[in-house]
This record gives sequence, structure tokens and C-alpha cells, in this order.
Amino acid sequence: MTEPAQLPDDIDALKAIILTQRDQNARLEALVKAFKKALFGAKSERIDPDQYELSLEDIETGIAQVQAEIDADERTAPVCAPKERKPRGALPKHLPRVEVIVEPDSTTCSCGHERHVISEDVSERLDIVPAQFRVIVTRRPRYAYRACEGSFTQAAALPRLIEGGMPTEATVATVLVSKFADHLPLFRQSQIYARQGVEIERSTLASWVGKAAHELQPVHDALLAHLKTSSKLFMDETPAPVLDPGRGKVKKGYFWALARDDRAWNGPQPPGVAFTYAPGRSGTYASQILQDFSGILQAERLRRIQPRT
Repeated sequence: MTEPAQLPDDIDALKAIILTQRDQNARLEALVKAFKKALFGAKSERIDPDQYELSLEDIETGIAQVQAEIDADERTAPVCAPKERKPRGALPKHLPRVEVIVEPDSTTCSCGHERHVISEDVSERLDIVPAQFRVIVTRRPRYAYRACEGSFTQAAALPRLIEGGMPTEATVATVLVSKFADHLPLFRQSQIYARQGVEIERSTLASWVGKAAHELQPVHDALLAHLKTSSKLFMDETPAPVLDPGRGKVKKGYFWALARDDRAWNGPQPPGVAFTYAPGRSGTYASQILQDFSGILQAERLRRIQPRT
């Protein structure tokens, strides 16, 4: 939350901050309630324990995504500096190391002489390539000139998807593809990594997925907005089982697909599709997805879609 002295004087801006935090708190409270229900609720002996692992990782991912939204918004980000991450232990020595040296733009001092390396910052992140683990070692040398010992130069640290974390962007992408494309739950991925000597908890993987979901949300929003500029779209819903934490059962949800494909008549726009999740198949959900669309919609059947004005 912003310091009181830094709060805007505009009432509408203050209301926007309050509404944003209220929405974030409500989402976190719902996730915590579901988390407690999944942990301490009644469990049937006939249910595979793995199903509870699936529900827990989805809840943890949701919490991580909301936290990423809070941290990314300067209006709601914590005032105090984030706590220094405790080291999770050195990555296994048997993994190959790929060293990346990030040099400053110039190693020449203002006096015209070359600086020399006096020390360097070394960090290690876990990187994954298909069927192989490796460690990216990034070195940032500090340069100084012996005649100007009071000054030195060093390249800035490269930006990371997970600040202060061990995974590279390729590692996070591999986790996402394995979970959502290959249907490999995070706790099973954790077990696979452990066989390679890389110990990563399921909750850590869930945190990575939540952060990635936050970063990918603008891409989904942009794709959906771009599709709605079309003059004709297709829409259909597909049922999908959704875990219901605490009940030991699954409920039915729906993925709504909004698609464009004009290749049959050599249309000028490329094909595209965007999926949106909804708990039902009522036309109310379709109306929400189709907001701001004013073209022709082709679908098998949609219930009670409100006419667009």
C-alpha cells in the first residue's frame, strides 16, 4: 500500500485504489478459504490423494498470481522493501554450467585508461533444455583503474521473470507447457526433477506458474481484443472437469473459444483463437466475452445471449 503522504488527493483515484485492493483481498480470502477446505475438509478414502495435490497447486498458483498483481501495481505494492530471499541451497554440481559474462558498455575510465576487474557478482539460475538440466552462471565483472581507485563500473543485472529466483524464462516456459499442454501436474514435475538431483517443491513451481500467468494476461487480453475487431467470429463452449477442493469431487466448467478463420475465402486477417473459462454455458457468459464485439457471430447454440446495442 502507498504511504499516506503519497496518496493522491483526487477522490476518484482514491476510490480506484480502494476498489482494487478490495478485489484483491476478496480473491485472496476466497483462495485461502479454498486452501483450508482442501487441507482440513473431509476426505473420502476412495479419492486418490493426487487429486488433492492438484487442487492445492491450483490454489497456490492463484495466490501467487494475485500477489504478483499487487506487487506490479505501484498503488498496492508493499511499502517496505521485500525481504531478502534465503538461499535454497546450491544447484547440483554435476549439472553443466553455461557462463554468461555481462560486460559494461565501456571499460575505459573518464581519464582515458582501461579499468581492471576488482571483483564480480556471480549468480546461478536453473535452466532446462529438453531432456537436460543445466545451470546458467552469469558473471558481472567490476572494473576499476588503479590510478582512480575511488571509481569503478559494472554492467547492470539482466532483467528476470522471477526476480531473485533460480529459474530462467526457458525453465518457466517448460513448466507451463508440461502442466497445461502435457497435463503433467506440478507435484509430478517436482518428482521428475528430484530424480535428476534438482529438489524443487511443488509450491515453488506453483509460484512460478502464478507469476507467469500474471505476465501473460496482457497477451490474452490483446488477442481477445484483436479478435473482436473482426466482422465475423465463431464461438463454442467445451466442458472441462474442474476440481472442487474439499468435496473430493469434480464439477463441470467450460472453456469458451472465440475464433476467427478466414482462410477458406482468402480473408485478409490470419486465423486466431482465444479461450476464456466460465463456470457455466449460459448466454450470460457469452455476452460478457463478446463485450465490445459488433460483428456477425456463428455458433451452434448459445442460451439467452443479450442483444448487443
